[in-house]
This record gives sequence, structure tokens and C-alpha cells, in this order.
Amino acid sequence: MEPRTLALVVALSAAVAAGGAGAADGFPSKPIRIIVPYAAGGGPDVATRQFGQTLAPIIGQTVVVENKVGAAGVLAAQVVAQAPADGYTLLLGSNSHLVQKHLSPDLKFDPIGEFAPITNMSTSPTVLVVRADYPARNVAELIALAKAKPGKMNYGSGGIGTSAHLAGATFESVAGIKVVHIPLKGSVEIAGSLLRGDTDFAFPIAGTGIPQIKAGKLRAFAVSSAVRLKELPDVPTLKETMKNDLLVQESWFGLWAPAQTPRDVVRALHAASLKALADPKLRAQLDAAGSPAAPSESPEAFAAFVKSENAKWAEISKLSGAKAD
Repeated sequence: MEPRTLALVVALSAAVAAGGAGAADGFPSKPIRIIVPYAAGGGPDVATRQFGQTLAPIIGQTVVVENKVGAAGVLAAQVVAQAPADGYTLLLGSNSHLVQKHLSPDLKFDPIGEFAPITNMSTSPTVLVVRADYPARNVAELIALAKAKPGKMNYGSGGIGTSAHLAGATFESVAGIKVVHIPLKGSVEIAGSLLRGDTDFAFPIAGTGIPQIKAGKLRAFAVSSAVRLKELPDVPTLKETMKNDLLVQESWFGLWAPAQTPRDVVRALHAASLKALADPKLRAQLDAAGSPAAPSESPEAFAAFVKSENAKWAEISKLSGAKAD
């Protein structure tokens, strides 16, 4: 375990043991649900289930992962926002929830005001992929092909406002091409859409794309991280290839509780989550999926991070030209 992570775990666990547990009134005393706004089998779903399996013995309760897919994550967010604020129903929150509100301000949920952030869990860039036998062999050839057939090529995503959508819209804008966005029912459908030939390219998050890439079904052209991924060392970044900082886009996934959840319950969940995210096996699993663990130092630090990300993704949403249509 890294010294900094170990220090965080020890300090926060001591804080909870000293005063949080009593104030939380024996929390947790029953199973905890984590609502995942992604389809079963996708990267975020798999990572959350691995996290839940690690967390369960730490808290002494079962952790149940439920998938509620719809409206690009908004449906799941609404379910959790309306749940009792007792710490037993949590959301796998992400930057996609912030984006959805920017694309559709009238949506009946507030990703900032209706949730109590607990901790970030992991980060993951997107990966520009095509099926293995696609005629283009790299980013330059893909752009050339799109310019030769304006408006004829398309890219798939897990829905409007998702990371795959924004990455695709930004790529389209920076490359100066005209392609069609195809919103699918969930990120888990991206690979199948490419393999069937329904879509030409896509930007799944690394956790979803890497297994298909390693299986030889998809070919990776670039990643949207600031630096190359350890799991895909030969794949360049989009910034390397296209020389534009706007193409550096990394998603993050964290735990949110309903607003008004007792402070000591939030702190207890944070301390337990840090222990789970420090587990070597879990960290190796997240690394292998291209979604390394990135726990927050405190709930307050995660809340501040979410607010700063809100401003960042508002700018990306605007500059990419993505629309909720």
C-alpha cells in the first residue's frame, strides 16, 4: 500500500472509531444498495461489484449492486435522490451526471444540491476504437475517411451526454469532420454495435473497451487521458495525435448519498471505502481495467472536486457542441 494511502486509512479510521460510530447509531445495521446507472457487464458495473465485494466484509454487511439504466444516468440519480437519507441507498455518481444537467437544465434533478458526496472511487479515460477489421488503421486515416464521406459515418455512445458522447462530439469538432451520433441504450452496447457494423467508431471508457481490445475484437487508435495507459502502452493519447488539450477527458466514478444524510454516516462510509480502495487485489483489478483507484481524502474534498468538475464539464459541453436532442 502506498504510504499516503495508508496514512489516510489510519487517520480516517481512527476518527470514525473515536466519535463517528456512536453518532451514526450503529451504522450500518442492514445491507447497503449501490445504484449503478450503467448496464450490467460494462466497466463501471464490474468495478462497482468488485468494490462492493471488497467493502462488504469491512462494514460487516452485504453490499447489493443494482442497475437502473435510463436517461443517461438521470433515472438512477433520481431514484437515489428520493431515497431515505440514511446511508443505505447510494449512487455511483460520475461526471456524466454533471454533464446531463448542463445539456438539459430543466431536468428534475440537481447533481450538486441533491447529493452528499462520499468519495471518488476511480478514474477512466475513453478509448477511440473501431472493429478489428475496419478499413482505417489510425486516427489520421479515420479522419480522412470521414472527410471523404461527410455526414455518412457515425459513432455510438451509451446515451446523450455520456463520456463517449462528449468525447465523440469533441473529436468531431477538433477534427473538422461531420459525423452522426448514435445514442445507444447503454455503454455495454457499444462493442456490439461496432462489431455488427452499425457504427463506425466509438469512445467507450477504458473499463469497457480494454477487455474487447485485448480479446482482439476492437482496435484502439487513441486514449483521452493526459498520458498513455499502463494497460495500452502502445496506444497514443489523442493530445499526442491531434495536439489539442480539449481532447484530454477523463471520467470519474464515486459514491454519492442523498442530501441530508447524517454527517457521521457519510464519514463512516468514507472511511470504510478508503479501506476497500486500499486493498491490493481491488486496486489490481481496477488498474487492469484502465480505471485506477482515486479515493478522496475526505467527503469535503470530494464535494469540492465535484464542484470544480462541474465548471470544467460545463465548458467541455459548450465547446463540444453536444446537445440533448
